[in-house]
Amino acid sequence: MFPEGAVVYGGGSWGTTLALHLARNGRPVRLWMRDADQALAMQETRVNSHYLPGFSLPDSIQICSGDPPFPGGVAAIVAVPSHAVRSLVSRLAADPPPVWVLATKGLEESTCLRMSQILAELAGDRAPVVVLTGPSLAREVAAEKPAVLLAASVDPAAALVVQRLFAGPALRVYTSSDVVGAELAGALKNVVALASGMVDGLELGQNARGALLTRGLAEIGRLGEALGARAETFLGLAGVGDLVTTATSPLSRNHALGVALAQGTPLAQALSELGMVAEGVASTRAALALAATVDIEMPISSQIGRILWDGLDVRLALRELMTRPLRSE
Repeated sequence: MFPEGAVVYGGGSWGTTLALHLARNGRPVRLWMRDADQALAMQETRVNSHYLPGFSLPDSIQICSGDPPFPGGVAAIVAVPSHAVRSLVSRLAADPPPVWVLATKGLEESTCLRMSQILAELAGDRAPVVVLTGPSLAREVAAEKPAVLLAASVDPAAALVVQRLFAGPALRVYTSSDVVGAELAGALKNVVALASGMVDGLELGQNARGALLTRGLAEIGRLGEALGARAETFLGLAGVGDLVTTATSPLSRNHALGVALAQGTPLAQALSELGMVAEGVASTRAALALAATVDIEMPISSQIGRILWDGLDVRLALRELMTRPLRSE
């Protein structure tokens, strides 16, 4: 048990970065990962050579695998890919932590549920949930470059706990009560990031990317508001902040995947070569399904879906977007 510490579930680039950040803040941390061989290598080298090479992990981070440890401490930080959240939470639900922190940005592909909805379904409301989101490229946070995040929760006290837990000289944290907006913005920006990577892969220029991000944000906001989110959330850190960062940086895995697809790499091969989960793929399918339930038009997401699963040529997809019926903004 770590009365002042936390457990981070997920040894990818973001989970490792969060554990490293908390250790630098003086918190004892357990970092759990599914892959036992990777955990053993990290115990010996103190480096996550696959997901976060170049950063040494201090001894205050206990690295473990096998059965996930029960949370204890201040918070349980969920940083596994979206498709693994249900399995993980089902194993931890019997002994909830003081606070759940959801650091996974995505939607469950088979159900279209947000991560907090999965947690509520499996663990009830015995512990408050905080969504940690915003512009957060793992390598930049690990390098202690300035970053600003959002802690969103319907429980103000829990949001304050997480704000204080993560705040540091290079990381500022704001709070919000709009969990729906925070989660939808964090998931749906990955879809637009795929499209932005395609724009860059085809070398279509800054005008095209600027237009894409603007119309992509409008598309995200329309769906979010229809599902109960607040409009202003999409103009803040979780929305435009994370969108611009993820959709323009070569460090973004969704942007990188979009570049590869635009250059003719098949989806399966591009994902294999990426070596990490690109949440935009699953989120595209979920976003389109959600949009259908509330009769919201999402032309960019629709074209991304056709590129991913129907083999639509990227240039033709763009041409179809550009020649849609004219309308007012």
